[in-house]
Amino acid sequence: MFLTQLVHGLTLGACYALIALGYSMVYGIIGLINFAHGDIYMLGSFFALYLTSVVKMKIAPAFLIAMGLTSLVGLVIERVAYKPLRRSGRLSPLISAIGVSIFLSTLLNMYMGPQTRGFPDVITELQVKLGEIVITTTQLYIVAMSIALMLLLRHIVMRTRVGQAMRACSWDREVASLMGINVDQIIALTFAIGSALAAAAGVMMGVYFNAWWPLMGFSAGIKAFTAAVLGGIGSIPGAMLGGVVLGLVEILGSAYLQSSYRDAISFTILIIVLLVRPSGLLGRKIEQKV
Repeated sequence: MFLTQLVHGLTLGACYALIALGYSMVYGIIGLINFAHGDIYMLGSFFALYLTSVVKMKIAPAFLIAMGLTSLVGLVIERVAYKPLRRSGRLSPLISAIGVSIFLSTLLNMYMGPQTRGFPDVITELQVKLGEIVITTTQLYIVAMSIALMLLLRHIVMRTRVGQAMRACSWDREVASLMGINVDQIIALTFAIGSALAAAAGVMMGVYFNAWWPLMGFSAGIKAFTAAVLGGIGSIPGAMLGGVVLGLVEILGSAYLQSSYRDAISFTILIIVLLVRPSGLLGRKIEQKV
């Protein structure tokens, strides 16, 4: 039982990690908490639901198309809602992010209705028993795909010129601009990549729990933000670690305490981290000169 719950927590944590990566990437470059990121996750799940249930598309192409469409939405949101406010105070972009979040959830609520919708049978569900551990094919697919996407992101960030430009912008945008880096393009690309990763998590979570609804992004977004803070906001490895840790703690806590404590556990972790170690597990401390 314990090992089976551990696999469930790892599966959930892998999806949290993918969403948390978008928070960390955007914050690392422009210092903005994109509170519309949870609704980007919801939108990716919606695209996959529409493609598989209405267009009757297979899950693999629907998965890739959902990531592509959601990354385009992320680009539009960055250009319309965030770029004009980039030189404003911190409050204006925050209000804009909340406005985008409300707009997306309300739009899908008007179009699809508030009821929960299930995905069609897109994956043949089989169970693999390894001693006391019971693993489903869906769990295997989710963990494998999440690891593949994280490794791909790490390769982009650490081994490519685009990734080098991202890291330069995260340290100092003004100096990066003086060195010939197009900061606007890097920021837009960061939003696109983060949105695509959130969409991937949305598709996998929708298939895993066989559920989609317009307000599903709020809870997942808050928990992924908690994962990003836990790992160290702005740190890509920290977002990965924070997502996995949060998923494991949440599932094990709800299994051995009460399922109604599930959300409370996430917020308790957020409060403890902010009080004890605000920089997170792998975040870097910022020294301020006075």
